[in-house]
Amino acid sequence: MSYKILAINPGSTSTKIAVYEDEKEVFCETIDHTDQDLNNYEHVSDQYEFRKEVVLSRLAENKISTEQINAVVGRGGMLPPVKAGGYLVNQAMKDRIINGPIISHASNLGELIADAIAQPLGIPAYIYDSVSSDELYEIARVTGIPEVSRQSFCHVLNAKAMCRKVAGINRKTYEELNFIVAHLGGGISVSIHEKGRIVDVITDDAGPFSPERAGSIPLLYIVDMCYSGQYDKRSMLKKLRGYGGMKAHLGTHDCRTIEKMIEEGNEKAKLIYEAQAYQIAKGIGELAPVLSGKIDYILLTGGVAYSKMLMDMISERVSFIAPIVIMPGENEMESLALGAYRILSRKEEYSTYIEGAQNSLES
Repeated sequence: MSYKILAINPGSTSTKIAVYEDEKEVFCETIDHTDQDLNNYEHVSDQYEFRKEVVLSRLAENKISTEQINAVVGRGGMLPPVKAGGYLVNQAMKDRIINGPIISHASNLGELIADAIAQPLGIPAYIYDSVSSDELYEIARVTGIPEVSRQSFCHVLNAKAMCRKVAGINRKTYEELNFIVAHLGGGISVSIHEKGRIVDVITDDAGPFSPERAGSIPLLYIVDMCYSGQYDKRSMLKKLRGYGGMKAHLGTHDCRTIEKMIEEGNEKAKLIYEAQAYQIAKGIGELAPVLSGKIDYILLTGGVAYSKMLMDMISERVSFIAPIVIMPGENEMESLALGAYRILSRKEEYSTYIEGAQNSLES
């Protein structure tokens, strides 16, 4: 039997949609959202109806009938820790996304939009390799504050997809190799993969600053800002996610614009761009000891990896650790669709989300 799968991937400034027939892409489009589009909504969760209607409208414009779809798969959001792989979207999952507590992130809309399209059609909605997939070593969870335990929030979907691709190119499997992956997008995360498992991560709020996120900041400064009376919780969160990083320093998160500024002799732009590369390299180096330096490849991926200038600066600092593979963009739509295809064709089983249960991989 042939399967048609609709994949939906909400990002901070875009929503990507694709239709696959079995393992073959038949349609793919990135719907960009301007600041003007998104500034109308106080919270990311408020964008749900807008993004859903944009997806349905774009499918209709391209004469793609949802009646022919066998399953919808969305990017999994910031759920409590879950296993990597596929989950069927159920009411417990939706309740957690809608009612929280949950970190605000565009990926949270993936399961909601997928389910809204799938339910009237009587077909399944899945998520795959959720952002909160958690395979960490137990030792990696420990922090200096006993009440706080580290969780594995990173760009799981793209990181695992790119590892599988590099392994295949080298006639290996993902489960045979060790990788450090720096996903370089609107947010930056760095993850270390031991033979098919992400065993430690640097999350987008704990490492390098990015085009629009502040990354790691000395905590005492943050405490002072929070109690200064100048900021409320919402404005502080905006400083950390959305209006931090290069956007805060230079007024733009577009690498092409920043590189043009550098070419025109803007010394501040040059310093900030180099600082971002410097911090990314530090993040990669920070994870290398996790596997005692036994790293087969360092992967630089995500939209920012299209910047040769930035990739050269990073590579110069970390090439001594392992061979570097630069894979610009992302493989997320294919990874989502093929994950759903493996479930539909019974090559892989999906998991069931149960609120309050241990959904993550036991360490």
